[in-house]
Amino acid sequence: MYPTCQTAIKNWPILPLNKHKLTGPWLGLVIGIASLCAPMVHAAPIYKVVDEKTGHVTFTDRPQNYEQKSGKHVSQTDVTSHHTASEPMPMTTSAAVTKSIESTSTTDIQSVNYQLTMTEPSEERAYRRPAQSIDVKLQIQPALQADDRVVIYLDDAEVAQGLSASIATVDIMPGAHSIQAIVKDKAEQTLAQVEQTVYVIQNTQTLQNNQKIAQQLLAYERLPWHQKLILKLQQKDNDEQKTEHSQPVTNDAFAKKVAR
Repeated sequence: MYPTCQTAIKNWPILPLNKHKLTGPWLGLVIGIASLCAPMVHAAPIYKVVDEKTGHVTFTDRPQNYEQKSGKHVSQTDVTSHHTASEPMPMTTSAAVTKSIESTSTTDIQSVNYQLTMTEPSEERAYRRPAQSIDVKLQIQPALQADDRVVIYLDDAEVAQGLSASIATVDIMPGAHSIQAIVKDKAEQTLAQVEQTVYVIQNTQTLQNNQKIAQQLLAYERLPWHQKLILKLQQKDNDEQKTEHSQPVTNDAFAKKVAR
């Protein structure tokens, strides 16, 4: 019995039943207390039974059914049944407990509502190839759960994971491209996503210079060896002249030039 019922019963006055009958107020008091305590009389603790060979776990309110069996470890839990005598306590198996835990965990995971924002680039913009890189920066609320992750994509191809990335444009063809960030759980399910369109343009001046250099190298390779030698000598003379003109003119050097 619970302490309240024990206290009530302990405080009852001792009546000489052989001389008096319970009638009137006394009879009503006894019936009322008994009706309140009746459901509580059947409250019993739940016991955990573990099969030492298989590890199978069973929960029951009747440990006496297992205590005499070998290979069974019985321990009391903190859970108490609150069923009355008219409602027999069903036996709870480990599979039911596991299912309940998984159901609760699934509910907790589904309750996470991520807010993913792309702060950079925050709007459509153009990047010069190959001088500029595409810097991606993200913000997420609330913080990521342990098994969740953020994946960054360029045109459906994964380029990074996390809340930031720097994408080089040297290998990206000019035109429109999609930057996408997706929050995924461990089952690869999409929890949140954000997308932005960017444009890659070719640096015309750089492209023209590169093309000019390539044409000059190709023309040089087609020259016969003696013309290549002449060009090298001319280049050497030009370098020497540039070096001479770059040196400061001193008083002695100026006097020599005047004497000439």
